[in-house]
Amino acid sequence: MQDFLKHPVFKTVSDICYECGYKAYTIGGFVRDIFLHRKNSDIDIVIIGNGIEVAEKTAKKMGGYKVSVYKAFGTAMFRCGDSEIEFVGARKESYNRYSRKPIVEIGTLEDDQNRRDFTINALAISLNKENYGELIDPFGGIKDLDKGIIKTPLDPMITFSDDPLRIIRAVRFATQLGFNIEQNTFDGIISNRERLSIVSPERIIDELNKIVLAERPSIGFMFLDKAGLLQDILPELNALKGVETVDGKGHKDNFYHTLEVLDNISPKTDDLWLRWAAIFHDIAKPVTKKFDPQLGWTFHAHNFVGEKMIPNIFKRLKFPLNEKMKFVQKMVSLHLRPIALVEEEVTDSALRRLLFEAGDDLESLMTLCEADITSKNKEKVAKLLANFKVVRQKLKETEEKDRLRNFQPPITGEIIMDTFNLPPSHLVGVIKSAIKDAILDGIIRNDYTEAYQFMLLKGKELGL
Repeated sequence: MQDFLKHPVFKTVSDICYECGYKAYTIGGFVRDIFLHRKNSDIDIVIIGNGIEVAEKTAKKMGGYKVSVYKAFGTAMFRCGDSEIEFVGARKESYNRYSRKPIVEIGTLEDDQNRRDFTINALAISLNKENYGELIDPFGGIKDLDKGIIKTPLDPMITFSDDPLRIIRAVRFATQLGFNIEQNTFDGIISNRERLSIVSPERIIDELNKIVLAERPSIGFMFLDKAGLLQDILPELNALKGVETVDGKGHKDNFYHTLEVLDNISPKTDDLWLRWAAIFHDIAKPVTKKFDPQLGWTFHAHNFVGEKMIPNIFKRLKFPLNEKMKFVQKMVSLHLRPIALVEEEVTDSALRRLLFEAGDDLESLMTLCEADITSKNKEKVAKLLANFKVVRQKLKETEEKDRLRNFQPPITGEIIMDTFNLPPSHLVGVIKSAIKDAILDGIIRNDYTEAYQFMLLKGKELGL
């Protein structure tokens, strides 16, 4: 174990605690990740004594690092290189049923390990002179790491009732680590799921974002579905579940399709909002679903309806109502466009319009659309991906030739008003739109002189 304690903070803490007559242990995720061979730069140190005092003395001895002290919680932390080191006095906790904020008292190491959420996070390593580097594992956390299971150290009914955020944390750790949730623990999640109502949406979403950013985020959404939590957290995603058949014609299960798209896109991007766009890309299919005897199942305009649904979803989830939301809306709105280019003859006009509307987000859109190919037919997938390469090349050539990404038409509203002596009006917008369409359709180039001449002709046509 000594090899894993190379960071200078451990020996420094050991020396200071020996002098002060305190006991010290590193605990939690840092210890867990030693055994999982995962990099973790967040170090938690529990002090049987005054944690803030030890933090300040350690920071001073290691070179005068600035310590942030949180007296109300009895914690202190400082940054040392890439590491964030947090000190806390050992404590025991008790809970009021109507709050997840505990009543905290000074405790022992045993008390501190008892209050931990899962056995794999209750592992501790001694930093004391007499048994430096010794593992303290009262709940069999190492065995659970070997088995690949998430399990509460105490009765899960109590663990989840006391702090129901642990319900989502269980799903998050299972997703990040590729673990299963032990059956008794999972039963505790199901029994306490209504307790999530006392947890703030922000805390739930923080955990959900970590699930979305995992290597295979579908694991987390499958657990949420199995536990009956999906309906409460993301009812729109839950509504995608199921297959309906009429006259022998069925549609695919759009819930499982969405999870496939999410898993497909995850190796290609760590962009949280592009991954959320993958989750929401078909969100309007349940409300646009219709059966046509000739065509079978249709979901007409689900991209545009989905775009309009995003603001309400973002408000409910306490997501930012800024450019992040607009980006997701754009991805949902445009996600059918590149596949249409792949399946039909590619016209210059269609390429120009896609460049104009996608702007700087074109690469994100193409990544989403490629992830949206979930056919079980490998030949079909290979053909579509090959066609996407052709479209990408044509988009590149068109952009280099016509400079249309994020372009603004060379004729402004002010020029139109001055030329025709018009006040601000609908007519100005008509002329401006006609110039934009003429450029995108290749009638004129993206050039001031050609656009000005076109404006004069359009004005004449309108009797100006």
